[in-house]
Amino acid sequence: MLLKYAMAAMAVCAAALCSASPPIYRYLDADGVAHFTDKPDSRRYVLFDLTPKELTRSGDHYDPRLLARAAQYDAIIEAEAKSAGVEANLLRAVIVVESGFNSRAVSKRGAVGLMQLMPATAARFGVSNRSDPRQNVRGGALYLGFLINRFRHNVRLALAAFNAGEDAVERNSGQIPPFVETLEYVQKVLKIYQALTEQQQRQTTVRNPANLNHDLEFADSRRDSTRLNLP
Repeated sequence: MLLKYAMAAMAVCAAALCSASPPIYRYLDADGVAHFTDKPDSRRYVLFDLTPKELTRSGDHYDPRLLARAAQYDAIIEAEAKSAGVEANLLRAVIVVESGFNSRAVSKRGAVGLMQLMPATAARFGVSNRSDPRQNVRGGALYLGFLINRFRHNVRLALAAFNAGEDAVERNSGQIPPFVETLEYVQKVLKIYQALTEQQQRQTTVRNPANLNHDLEFADSRRDSTRLNLP
């Protein structure tokens, strides 16, 4: 599905997520399955800049094996994104930064799961089991959708609120709070979102170049409340 192609696009987030540790390389085989290594044995591998020593928001190291299996959550992400009125690729980008697709991730602050839900947020959006991937993504999607609407479809502010809290954005006169962590978080998520979206468009071109303009026009016509506002 989409994510098996989108894994290649995540390399675009190099500036936001790279570190000084040994790099990971990746290639997609004919079946669309991602393979990772820190010792590439051929030119089919390309640099993948989520390194093993880089940390997710949960405080864990990125695990190439989890990223390689991320497509198992495609159906959940697509369904919950549609239900909450947010873009699926935006959810994927948040999950990459929050947990690196580790459904068992638990932060020192007590945030749990793919979208790192805190107890209060989970209760607010009807999540009874934060460790359950479907419930976790549903709660995270609903919260993100709520934030996008609250901040008048300004996704930068919504992401800042997802990271630092709604009150922090309000206290800063409706602007991204000047916290290094929050500023970096918003940048990381948006870079990955852009990479995923561009990769999706390239795959559309490969599948049917003659219909690319039609596909993009159709996509534009469907973007109403979910359209990203990135001033």
